[in-house]
Amino acid sequence: MNYLVAVLQNRIEAEEAYSALEKEGLPMDKVAILGRGYKTADEFGLIDPGSEAKKQAKTLAYWTIPFGFMAGYAFNLQTGIEIVEWAGSVGNHIIGGMFGAIAGAMGSFFAGGGTGLIFSSGDALPYRNRLKEGKYLIVVKGSDSLTQQASRILRQFEPENIQGYVDPGSV
Repeated sequence: MNYLVAVLQNRIEAEEAYSALEKEGLPMDKVAILGRGYKTADEFGLIDPGSEAKKQAKTLAYWTIPFGFMAGYAFNLQTGIEIVEWAGSVGNHIIGGMFGAIAGAMGSFFAGGGTGLIFSSGDALPYRNRLKEGKYLIVVKGSDSLTQQASRILRQFEPENIQGYVDPGSV
């Protein structure tokens, strides 16, 4: 499945472009307008990188935190390091486990997608930002020939940006 995304300045341009696509005989069930008064990014399925990063970090945390606790406990058990004098042997092992769990939580944050929260990448975020600025997106999904035909039609409206994508799951 191929996608073509064009960014247009305002609603009037978006509606004119949509009408031009309709006049050229493109299947309108393959064309969508995103923006105020039309579909939202969430309704269309434009992934929010922040929520995806949170979900990925949480998923990784389910096993890195317990593993970190066990590793910290085992490390303290083997080395016999006395972290706090008054806690005793078992208390120090548990404290070592807590430090290991903290390390596991940090690992899930940094390796599991927390950096995606800070340094978001991909094209979904810029498109979401353009929608927030009040611009409109025309999205055409279909075969390669359909997106090429749509690209020729949409270029006459001088979009701010026009970009084609190939869905990796459909190749």
